[in-house]
Amino acid sequence: MPYVLAIHKVEDYARWKAGFDGAVAIRRAGGEKSYRIFRTVEDPNSLVLLFEWDSLDNARKYLQSKELQGAMQRTGVIGRPDIYLLEELEKGSA
Repeated sequence: MPYVLAIHKVEDYARWKAGFDGAVAIRRAGGEKSYRIFRTVEDPNSLVLLFEWDSLDNARKYLQSKELQGAMQRTGVIGRPDIYLLEELEKGSA
């Protein structure tokens, strides 16, 4: 499965989260399978997001979509996020 890792800051987490939750249907229709949200201990508005997608092509399409660009503006994403397309090589546990 391909993954998308996104790192960005937001103006206000609660405002961003409301918009994020409101876009779940769009993300799912685009191929999102799951997501995880992390934030740094030092700054609650500095986020790290990990998404699992059904295909690399669908992840790329969503990342280039006007819907995503508009959502980031509306929800207060600050600056340009760092985004990485990833493929899992191995998973383990202790």
